[in-house]
Amino acid sequence: MRCREFLMKDLYSFARTEAEHGEQYEKVKNAYTKIWQRVGIGDSTYLTFASGGVFAKYSHEFQTVSEAGEDRIYLDREKGIAINKEVLTDAVMNDLGVTKKNLVERRAIEVGNIFSLGTRFSESLGLVYTAEDGARQPVIMGSYGIGPGRLLGTIVELRHDQRGIIWPASVAPFAVHLISLCQEEADEKQAEKIYETLQQENIEVLYDDRPDVRAGEKFADSDLIGIPIRAVVSPKTLAKGMVEVKERNSDKVSMVSMSELVPWISNRLNPKP
Repeated sequence: MRCREFLMKDLYSFARTEAEHGEQYEKVKNAYTKIWQRVGIGDSTYLTFASGGVFAKYSHEFQTVSEAGEDRIYLDREKGIAINKEVLTDAVMNDLGVTKKNLVERRAIEVGNIFSLGTRFSESLGLVYTAEDGARQPVIMGSYGIGPGRLLGTIVELRHDQRGIIWPASVAPFAVHLISLCQEEADEKQAEKIYETLQQENIEVLYDDRPDVRAGEKFADSDLIGIPIRAVVSPKTLAKGMVEVKERNSDKVSMVSMSELVPWISNRLNPKP
């Protein structure tokens, strides 16, 4: 997957010993795994063994299974690991304790990578520290990266339907898509009051109050954008003191009183474990 603009979130670690570097490396590996879970692709993203180049025996990629991917990995679902096709050999399989019969080939998108740099760059740059015995030693480095643009594209590839995107709340551009179907000034003011209330509660909201757009078009645009929660205000709902709400990943439509709207939204954006 390629984006028009390439951005990279880079992280580097610096350690005195291999043991210290290993601890840092594992912390980042675990942190990255949590990131994939939080953005909704954790179940499809696998730690993938790849070439470590001149730096280490292996590097680790995080590959998300998707037909839109340009990489090919061999996946052992039981162990929860994968091997990049570029390094798949009998020796590598033996090293990782996997067998060819348990591996399935899949297309995948690389959403992140982590690898050890050893002392290659620290020695070139003169990046050293003074050990307890007074000796000057090169620092052991690690490099860790996530491409935010590619990650967002991957989320869209995995989380969509025929109507559009289904953003997870953690990365959605807004939490709520508030749609007004009001035409009369008094009703419009009530819709605006709901909009202001959501803002005051620090709920990020996109307000669609376009006067000359039909309801069906507004709903289609809402589905296409994929904001987690849609809230609809109309003369009928206002007459009952209610708001029509629907989560993007569900077809269920509910009516919620205006006084309960904020708690209803909060409970769905931050569900209790």
